[in-house]
Amino acid sequence: MNPTATPPYAGIHHLKLPVTDLERSARWYTAVLGAHRVDALDHHRPDGTLFAVILDAPGLGTRLELRLDPATCAALNGYDFLTLAVDDRPALERWSAHLDALGVPHSPPVVALAGWLLVVPDPDGLRLRLYTNAPHGLGPEHVEYDSPWLAPAAPAPVPVSAAP
Repeated sequence: MNPTATPPYAGIHHLKLPVTDLERSARWYTAVLGAHRVDALDHHRPDGTLFAVILDAPGLGTRLELRLDPATCAALNGYDFLTLAVDDRPALERWSAHLDALGVPHSPPVVALAGWLLVVPDPDGLRLRLYTNAPHGLGPEHVEYDSPWLAPAAPAPVPVSAAP
């Protein structure tokens, strides 16, 4: 056996997202992604307090854990944590219509580096992205670098008590 060889692993077990309100976020991901809560996998502390829920989201390929963690959530506000693949611009337009029907705010289609992009902030400001597999065929001069939807998140303000 080669001690420097990477041991095997079997894919992604689950994704974990910080949230400030478990029930609100579970409703949002259920409506937006068509996810289903797996009640049997709810995470409770010994005192019975619920601190995480598990969702099955069709097409994601793994489960999604929503973990109650307001501090991490605040630190990641505006971060684009997950990018889902969609086939092409018409598929992105169907997503836009779906989100509009739900009243969920989102970006317009954005010209990204290789394809079209739709950005959807979740209830805590984390950005879910939908990116086309089909390239848009536009040159680099068309990439919307100045779009606020492509800009990195602004750093969270440092509380006065935490300042050096």
